[in-house]
Amino acid sequence: MSTAVLHPETDGHAVGREVMLRADKVTMKFGGLTAVDSVDMTVHNGEIVGLIGPNGAGKTTFFNCLTGMYLPTSGQVTFNGSVLPPKPREVVKAGMARTFQNIRLFPNMTALENVMVGRYCRTSSGAFTSIIHGPKYRAEEIATRERAAELLDFVGLGGEGGHLARNMPYGNQRRLEIARALATDPKLLLLDEPTAGMNPQETKDAEELIFRIRDTGLAIVVIEHDMKFIFNLCDRVLCLVRGKVLIEGTAGEVQSDPRVIEAYIGSPKTKENPDA
Repeated sequence: MSTAVLHPETDGHAVGREVMLRADKVTMKFGGLTAVDSVDMTVHNGEIVGLIGPNGAGKTTFFNCLTGMYLPTSGQVTFNGSVLPPKPREVVKAGMARTFQNIRLFPNMTALENVMVGRYCRTSSGAFTSIIHGPKYRAEEIATRERAAELLDFVGLGGEGGHLARNMPYGNQRRLEIARALATDPKLLLLDEPTAGMNPQETKDAEELIFRIRDTGLAIVVIEHDMKFIFNLCDRVLCLVRGKVLIEGTAGEVQSDPRVIEAYIGSPKTKENPDA
């Protein structure tokens, strides 16, 4: 299937490089704990940005600030020039969608129904016409079902629409969550550890899928612990340590920085003599 399934209006047009998402001095505190400390980040149209860091670095908390799940203690998040409200539904309607570190599917719904749920933020039938199944509701329901089927095909689950989400293999559940996010018609997709628990072949397939999504014109931000995956995938990478940006740069710049290596494995001095 053509990648135009996601955003036909971008087909054949060069992707611009204007800033789509900007985080300015975003800080998130929980009592006396500063989980995210004055983090700046920009994401341009059509690029893939990686967010790495050891466990507890604040990566998912930062994602939650970007997507309206948390109201930052200070700082500001703007999307396409507008300040985003701390309301996940409004953030999704503005054009940002995400997946989660721990899969959050509806286990007793089919794969097709899960994707349809994501699409309902773009429908407009009122309560009355939905209750009586009026003409507008029926037309939107048909369009929603067709769109969900297209997206399942796009992510490689074309034959599994009738399967209950809970019965699907783990790697396919990850793909299903991406399809549901894409059903919201995002301009920016945020993926929180999309390859966690995957085998090497599933990881390779996930990389190819993310490139296909990017090629439709979407911008993507990825949190991931698989360094080979993230450095192969991303145009730029930010490394967070203790809630702060340690370094931002190309994959080559970040992976060769000795501070990044130390953040993950510790310095030889620390290993030999922790009290030194």
